[in-house]
Amino acid sequence: MVLKSTSASDNSVYQVSGTNFSRSLPDWIAKKRKRSLKNDLEFQNRVELIQDFEFSEASNKIKCTPDGQFAMATGTYKPQIHLYDFANLSLKFERHTDAENVDFLILSDDWTKSVHLQNDRSIQFQNKGGIHYTTRIPKFGRSLAYNKVNCDLYIGASGDELYRLNLEQGRFLNPFKLDSEGVNHVSVNDTNGLVAVGTEENTVEFWDSRARSRAAKLSLENSFDNSPFQVTATSFRKDGLNFACGTSTGYSYLYDLRTSQPVIVKDQGYGFEIKKLVWLDNTGAEGNNNNILTCDKRIAKIWDRNSGKAFASMEPNVDINDIEHIPGTGMFFTANEGIPMHTYYIPNLGPAPQWCSFLDSITEELEEKPSDSVYSNYRFITREDVKKLGLAHLVGSKVLRSYMHGFFINNELYDKVSLIANPNSYRDEREREIRRRIEKERESRIRTSGAVTKPKVKINKELVDRLSQKRGGKMADDVVVDERFKEMFEDEDFQVDEHDYDYKQLNPVKSAKETEEGAAKRIRALTAAEESDEERIALKEGRGKYSDSEADDSEDEDEDSESESQASAREMTEKEKKMLAKKIATAQNRKQERERATKFMNQMSVGTDDKYEEDTRDGAFDTKVAALREEEQHRAANTAVVRRNHQGEAEFSYVPSKRPSKSHKKPVTAHDDDEEDGSEGTAKKDTGRSRARIHGRRAGKNAFRGM
Repeated sequence: MVLKSTSASDNSVYQVSGTNFSRSLPDWIAKKRKRSLKNDLEFQNRVELIQDFEFSEASNKIKCTPDGQFAMATGTYKPQIHLYDFANLSLKFERHTDAENVDFLILSDDWTKSVHLQNDRSIQFQNKGGIHYTTRIPKFGRSLAYNKVNCDLYIGASGDELYRLNLEQGRFLNPFKLDSEGVNHVSVNDTNGLVAVGTEENTVEFWDSRARSRAAKLSLENSFDNSPFQVTATSFRKDGLNFACGTSTGYSYLYDLRTSQPVIVKDQGYGFEIKKLVWLDNTGAEGNNNNILTCDKRIAKIWDRNSGKAFASMEPNVDINDIEHIPGTGMFFTANEGIPMHTYYIPNLGPAPQWCSFLDSITEELEEKPSDSVYSNYRFITREDVKKLGLAHLVGSKVLRSYMHGFFINNELYDKVSLIANPNSYRDEREREIRRRIEKERESRIRTSGAVTKPKVKINKELVDRLSQKRGGKMADDVVVDERFKEMFEDEDFQVDEHDYDYKQLNPVKSAKETEEGAAKRIRALTAAEESDEERIALKEGRGKYSDSEADDSEDEDEDSESESQASAREMTEKEKKMLAKKIATAQNRKQERERATKFMNQMSVGTDDKYEEDTRDGAFDTKVAALREEEQHRAANTAVVRRNHQGEAEFSYVPSKRPSKSHKKPVTAHDDDEEDGSEGTAKKDTGRSRARIHGRRAGKNAFRGM
C-alpha cells in the first residue's frame, strides 16, 4: 500500500485516507464487494486510519473536541451525526436526525454537549442520551457562535437580526439589529468578547457583547473589479488583535483591529467563495506559527500571513464543504462531497497526533513517488548503442533485456562499458559543456547592425528574387537568415529545377508553350512491342518520324534554341557553366519527349487502315506510289485541329468528308495475276480483296494498338 503525496514548496502533503475521486458505484455494490476482498492481499495491507470514516452520500461539517480525543461530523443521506473515537480509531456511534445539519458547535471539552442548527429553522441540543431540547428561530439559520463568558449563543440567519439565546437563563434575548440584510457568518473573539458578523453587503459589523451595541463597521473594497460580493467567512486570532475575513469572490483580507486598511489581500485563484479561515498558531513545530489556512470548495491553501508566500495546499477531486485542523499537529480533516472523508498530513507543518504517531515512521516508506518507475535501475539503449558499446555478443542474454526497438541494461554496467568504449568521454563532455556555455554567452552580447552580415546565396537565386518582391524585401531576408531554411540556399541538393516535370505539376503553368510541353509529357509512353510495330509501319510507308513541315519546324526550333543558348553562354560567367550544362541536358530530354508526343499525335490524327496495311505490305511499287498519293490527298483534305490543355487532355475538331466506298476495286496488275495462281490467291473473292482478311495479322490484333 502506498500513500498519495503531493509536493509544493518542498513541503510534502500526504493523503492518509479518502480517495481522489467520488465513488460512482452504488453503496450496496461496494458493500457486497467488501465481502469478496477478504482474500485480497493489497486490501489487507491497506492503511485505514479511522474505520468507517465516511458517510452514505456526503459530509457537511466536521469538528474536533477541545480535548483532542474525539471528532464529530455531520452528513447525509439520511441526515446523521457520527462520532469517532481516536483512542480506538473507530466509529463510536451514529445518530439520525429529521433534517440536514447546517452548522454545529461542541459546547463541552468532550463530545457530551453539542448544539446543532438544522435547515428546518430548528436548533437541537444533544447530550449523551440524544436530543435534550429543541427550539426554533423565525428565519432560516446560517451560522452559530458561542460566547463562553456570558453563555450567549449567537445565531446568524437570513434576516437583518442576530439572534441571541442565553443558555444560562434558557431564553432568547433581544437580538442585535444590523444595518445590513442577511448574516453569512458569525465569530467571537475569545480574548475580548468582540463579535464579528459577516453580511451580504460586503460589510463586517463588530458588536461589543458587554455593552450590547455596535462597536465598529468595516466596509470591504474590491479594488480588483467592481462586481458586488459578500463576506462569507470571519475569524479572530487568539491574540485578539488580528482579524481575517473571506469574500464570495475568493479573496481573503487580513486586518489589524487597530487600522481599517488590510495588511494583506490574498487571492485564492479559483473565484469560489471562502468557506473557512483557520489561524495555524498551534502546530507543534517551531517557525511555523505565522501561517494561515484559507479554504474554498476546490482547494485549501496554507500560506504565510506576513508575506503571502505559499506553504502547502490540499486539493481533492471532490468539492470541499468544511475543513478542521487538529491543534498541535500537522493533520487536517475535510468534509467533502464524497462518501469517504479525507485526511491529510503535513510533516513539515507539525508532528502526527499522539493517537496515530506511527504515521511519522511510515509516511516516507509508503510515499508514492510519481517519478519512480519499475525500471529505475535500468537504462534503455537502442541497437545502434549496442554496436557502439561492443555488446552485440550479449544480445539474447539476461544482461540485455529486449524491449520494443532496443534493450534495457543495468545502469552500473552501462557506466562501466561506456567508460571502456570511450575513455575520454568525461573530457569530451566537459569540452562540449564549455563550448555550450561560451556560445550562450556570445548570444547574449549586444551586436551592432553593421556587424551582422547576410549569408551568401549560392543557389536558388531566382527564388530569393521573387521573395524579395514581397513585403519590401523583408521576407527574403527572413527566409535566408532562418536556420531552418539556410541549407536551401547553400546546399546544391536543394537546387530547384523549374523545368522539371514534378516542379510544373506543383506550380501553375506560366505560358501556353509550357502547357503544351507538359501535356505531351503526360501522355502514356508506348511499350517496346508497340514502338517496334510503329517504326516498322513508318519505314514501309516511306516516311520518317516527322513530316517535312514538322521536321522543318523542329529544325527551326532547334536552331533558335541553339543560337539562344550560344548567345547566353557567351554572356555567362565561369561560375554558371555548370548550371548551363544542366539546363542543356534538360532541354534535350524535353526535345525527345516532344518528338515522341508529336509522333503519337500524328498517328492519332492520320491513322492507318487495315486494307492499306495489307496492300502495301507485299504490293508493287506503282501500287505503293498510288497509295501514298491517295494518303497525301486525304491528309490535305483533312482539316482536323488538335487543341491541348495543361492537364494533358486533347480536343479534336474536323470537317466531315465522304470516304471512298469499300466496294471499289483496284486495277489488277500482272503481279496480282501471278498471286491469283498461287496457293494464297484462292482466298480472293468478288469484293476485290487480294488475299484473306487474316493474312499477315497477329492473333488478336487491335485496331487501336499504338494509341
